[in-house]
Amino acid sequence: MIRAYTFLMRPTVGQAGALAEMLRDHCSLYNGALQERRGAYRHTSKTTVRYGQQSAQLKDIRSFDPERQGRWSFSSQQATLRRLDKAFAAFFRRGKAGDKPGYPRFRSGKRFDTVDFPKDGDGCRWDSTPHDPITRVRLQGVGHVKVHQHRAVIGKVKTISVKREGRRWYVILTAEQSAPKPLPATGSVVGVDMGVANFLADSGGGFVPNPRHGAKAAAQLEAAQQALARCERGSKRRRKAVERVATLHRKVRRQRLDHAHKAALDLVREHDFIAHEDLKIRNMSKAPAPKPDPEQPGVFVPNGAATKAGLNRSIADAGWGVFLAILAAKAEGAGRQVMAVDPRNTSRRCPECGHTAKENRPTQEKFHCLSCGHSAHADTVGAINVLRSGLVRRNANPA
Repeated sequence: MIRAYTFLMRPTVGQAGALAEMLRDHCSLYNGALQERRGAYRHTSKTTVRYGQQSAQLKDIRSFDPERQGRWSFSSQQATLRRLDKAFAAFFRRGKAGDKPGYPRFRSGKRFDTVDFPKDGDGCRWDSTPHDPITRVRLQGVGHVKVHQHRAVIGKVKTISVKREGRRWYVILTAEQSAPKPLPATGSVVGVDMGVANFLADSGGGFVPNPRHGAKAAAQLEAAQQALARCERGSKRRRKAVERVATLHRKVRRQRLDHAHKAALDLVREHDFIAHEDLKIRNMSKAPAPKPDPEQPGVFVPNGAATKAGLNRSIADAGWGVFLAILAAKAEGAGRQVMAVDPRNTSRRCPECGHTAKENRPTQEKFHCLSCGHSAHADTVGAINVLRSGLVRRNANPA
């Protein structure tokens, strides 16, 4: 299996400048290749330029510009061209599928923040000074950069990426590992119901509170964004305000990620089988369609957009998608089984008698069956029904 590791780099001032120049030149290469493709297709001949043709030009480009493009790893430049090729492939795939495809766009230097090295030892070297107690990564054109390695890297390093986040630099490794040893069996199964009031409820009656990291930081973010709006474009003050807003967003993202890792790890350690709702988060967070007034052309009636916007913010703040992806990855490494089930009516079906009705759930938290009188927390009922559906599906399709 392939596992990723992210470590903070601690470059010197000179190395930080070289890293910034590396990003700038790769961005220039990306934009130049995009311009070539656009120009060739706009010509009357409608010529299609592909990755192989652009990769073959790299040798001449490096010879023509040795001070910039010639400084960096040939393989990393090929990886940048592959990134553009993947963007075009995704554009055509979405077009054929009937979606709204976004045509690949030129990248500004501020938004181009990653350089990939496809192979350890080709333009880069992880742990380049093994005799040194400090871990370093060697990057062509930059040198040996200190790395804060807070955990051991298990397996053979396959690829290396360098990423900029604000003023910080990170190195991202992918390592190929043998199949991990499964955790000891616990004999326990659980169903989880994702929510907004509570982050999740389990079929055993337990709850994980929703930390609401975004909501807690909303006041600071609002003040920072207002300060940004008051700044003059191109000023030093505006650059600092932009950095402040980005720092706050980055903190919220990391808090959300940390919470998701801890919640997923608790489930994986305690249960052999975990069932969850197969949530279509993108559909759940869509804005409601406008409602035209039938009596007054050009006039629209209230459609609950403001209320839905608040719910959408809460869904995004909970980070369900991130959590479920982390849960699946941790379960695979621990030898646990995770199964997604249809979420329809899970909070409206009585776990005692099976009666299903909208009226069984009079409030967000309360469940009261109109048929047998069973009462419980609505999220717990949902988790119980999710577990039962998951067990039925598992027994019907044994591994």
